[in-house]
Amino acid sequence: MTVSDLPIEFQIGSLLTAQPRLITVAESCTGGLIMSRLTDVPGSSAYFPGGFVTYSYEAKQQFIGVRAETLDRFGAVSTQTALEMARGARAAFHADVAIAVTGIAGPGGGTSDKPVGLVYIGLTAPDAEQVVERRWQGTRVQNKEQSAEAALHLLYDYLTGKRMLDI
Repeated sequence: MTVSDLPIEFQIGSLLTAQPRLITVAESCTGGLIMSRLTDVPGSSAYFPGGFVTYSYEAKQQFIGVRAETLDRFGAVSTQTALEMARGARAAFHADVAIAVTGIAGPGGGTSDKPVGLVYIGLTAPDAEQVVERRWQGTRVQNKEQSAEAALHLLYDYLTGKRMLDI
């Protein structure tokens, strides 16, 4: 079995170990699922010092420095909040790369502007910043799993040098 045959979190672990880089995560709607997957890899403590689950506005502000102005103006589920979450987590852990996820997992909580399944995934690093929007159609658990998988793929793309779009 080659590295490319392994689950994506193992591929990411191999890349982070080889480069080497530190990664951190700030999660909201995924509730720690990304961190769980990253730490499923033996030896992940070499590149993953820790992360945050910041579900409430208060936690986002207190622990990762999301500005109250950002939350008031754009809401927790927004490009701006995802980016500030990633920046704040990266700064808190002095990490090389950070990913953040914020969204509406469901089944409730959606609006016409921000429906259930809407997710923003942010990545920040010294040489790139990107936020991607995804809209899932699954159950709460499916939306969380799809969001975590998409975040890991965004991280993998960055680590392998695939084109990142500046925001």
